[in-house]
Order: sequence, then structure tokens, then C-alpha cells
Amino acid sequence: MKYIKNTFFKFFFLYFFLTIAPWMLLSFIPGLSYVTDFYTKGFQWIVFNFNDWFLHVKHPLNTEGYGSGDTSYAWAEFYTIIILSFVFALLWNFLGRKNKETPTIFYWLITLIRYYIASVAFTYGFIKLFALQMPFPTLSQLATPLGDFLPMRFSWMFIGYSQPYQFFSGFMEVTVGLLLLYRRTIPLGLIVGLGVFINVFVMNMCYDIPVKLYSMEIVICYLFLLTIDSRKYLNFFVFNKPTVPTTKYNYPLTKRWQRIVRIVLKVVFIILTIGFNLYDCIDWYGQVNVPDTNVIPKGVYNIKEFKKNNKVVTFDANDTLVWRDFIFDKGKMGSIKTADTTFLNRYGRAYFIYETDNSKKIIHFKEGMSDSVSLFKMKYKFINKNTLQLEGVFKKDTLFYELIKSDKTFQLAERQFHWISEANR
Repeated sequence: MKYIKNTFFKFFFLYFFLTIAPWMLLSFIPGLSYVTDFYTKGFQWIVFNFNDWFLHVKHPLNTEGYGSGDTSYAWAEFYTIIILSFVFALLWNFLGRKNKETPTIFYWLITLIRYYIASVAFTYGFIKLFALQMPFPTLSQLATPLGDFLPMRFSWMFIGYSQPYQFFSGFMEVTVGLLLLYRRTIPLGLIVGLGVFINVFVMNMCYDIPVKLYSMEIVICYLFLLTIDSRKYLNFFVFNKPTVPTTKYNYPLTKRWQRIVRIVLKVVFIILTIGFNLYDCIDWYGQVNVPDTNVIPKGVYNIKEFKKNNKVVTFDANDTLVWRDFIFDKGKMGSIKTADTTFLNRYGRAYFIYETDNSKKIIHFKEGMSDSVSLFKMKYKFINKNTLQLEGVFKKDTLFYELIKSDKTFQLAERQFHWISEANR
């Protein structure tokens, strides 16, 4: 029984160590990024070979993701870590049966996990405090039929609609991070944190948000730390029995320099996770909320007249590639109701980024914010404050649009709230 227990401990030690990978912090130190690059390439080689030999998650594995944490490579890496952890745990247990350093290793393991989940709580908590993770729905999203959205985008807009709710979510996550920093409040932090992040995990699962694997790993961290004191939690919450304070997070530092190092490391951690995250969020919030100086007023523009090569064109209701309206939104973003794949096409709309040359009265349409080359450009002219004309060459055709700014308003954008509601609306 003791042998099995030691094997499981060493398995979890290796699993968490490989999952958290604390050495990746070296990438932030100038001149040491080659260490992490070497590790990344080496581990990728192992994952690809494991996948070719017997995992067969997918061929070939996708290492890009573009924001997704549930790529085929991520899952193959997860399975590889489990296999390596189990194999090396057996080998470690066989070669080190007389190892007396397990308590020390155990302390450093739970300390690593504790600070890791605290950093995650601070990172995601602060961006929610500033309502930056889930922004309020854009005009393009408001103009999209509800049934055209995928579950992930639908859930993002659900949270982004209410800044107070998003603030509350961030406040709870930051609170968890603070509780985990102080040894006396670790049990409370773990209980609250498990509730907070299980909710995140379940939401990711139920709305197909592609952070399932990562959120599951965070929940595993909380469950592991709670399990090591499971008897005390059961006595207090279930059996109504007295219990004693946990001592597993206390490590006897007998020398003065050890205590100084612990304080210094904690201060560095607080500066990195709280100070830098707070600074980044303040800077990001300032960029997001700069006054809108776009020459094209924000709004939905309906097409009054369309000419192609100087000939008036009537709209074909069955032609999905026809441009049916223009939306110019805040932040020099916009969209067109069309299935034209020239643009980034999502949810039945073609999204674009635009830049204006005010001196030449030209709009440059781009696919991405960082694109240096525009997809095409058009001259713009305001006939009056609500009438905009666009003219330019697109795919060798000369296009002319006369757009009328719509006075349409979206009820969802009015942020309605009523203490008294006499009926469901």
C-alpha cells in the first residue's frame, strides 16, 4: 500500500511539474530564451513521436491554435505528460525506495501548485475587473441574428454585456489569489477557488469554449490540494467534528537567510503577478477607451444605390456574395453582411479593419489590425451627415455605393435594468 501511495505521489509530482513547467519563466530573462526554446522543440519532438507511435490523436498535429487551447497538439501533449509521469514515477519509486526527502519534495510541489493557481487567478481576475476579457457586443454582433452565433461567441457576449457581472467574476478570482498567498487562508482560498474555476470549466465544456483542457488542469490543481487535507475538510463540513489547522504549507526555515529568501521571492511574485498585471490592464483599458476620432460615424449603413462598372445593379436575394450593408464600429472595425471570403467571414458577416486617409478621402480596408497591405481601397464622400458614398476598384470591378446611416437602435445596447418588473419581457 505504501509503495502504491509513493508511486501516485511521484506521478502527480512529475505531472504537475511538467504541466506547470516553471523553467519556462527563463524565457523572460534576456539571454536565456534559448533554454526554453531547446526544451520546447525537444518536447514537441517527443509529443509528435508519441502521437505517431500510438496516441494517434490526429495526423498531422496542429501546433498553431490561434487562441485555442484545445488543439490536437495540446491533447497529444497532455496524454504524453500523463504517460511520461507514470513511467518515470515507477522508475523513480524503484530506484529510490530509501529516499527520505519525500516531505521536502512534497512541500515544494504543493507550494509550486499554490503559486501557480494564484497567478492564474490574478491574471484572469484583473482583466475581468477592467471588463477587458469579454467586451460589450459590437454593432456587428448586435446586427447578427442570434441563431448564427456559435456557443462560444454567444457565451462571450453574455458575460460581456454586463460589466458588473464581469467585475464580480474578476473580483472573486482576485480574492482567491489573495487568499492563496497567506498560509492561514489557504483552505478558504482553495474552497472558493474550486467553486470559481469549476464554474469556468463547466462553462467551457457546455459552451464549447476552447479552453477546456487548460481549465480542467486548473481544477485538477485545486482538487489535488484539497485532497491532501480531505479528512479535515470532511470533519468540518460533513461530519461536524473538530479539526486542527493544516500544517502542510509550513516548512521549518531554521536559517535566517532562508527566511529572507522566502520573503524576497514572495515580494517578487506579488510584483510580477499583481503589479505587472494591474499595470498592463490599466494600459490596456486606456487604449480601449480612447475617444473615438473616426471620420466615419459609428453606425449601421444601409445601401441605397449600388453600381458595378457604372451600371446600377439590383440585388439578388439568393446571391450570398452580394454586400448588403456596411457597419462602421468603434476602434476602426467594421463588417459587411455577405459571405464573401475576401474578408474574415464569421457568423454570416465579413469583418474588416479600416484606416482613413483624411487628406485624400480614402478608406483602406484590411483583414487584420497588423496588416500593412490593404485588401482594397475606396474613396469616400459625405453628401450629408447621414449619407456616405464609397467608390473604388475591387477585383478589377469599379464599385459605387451610396449608403444611408440607419437610425436603428438595439434594445440590448440600452443596458436595461429594472428593480420592479411587472412581467417578463
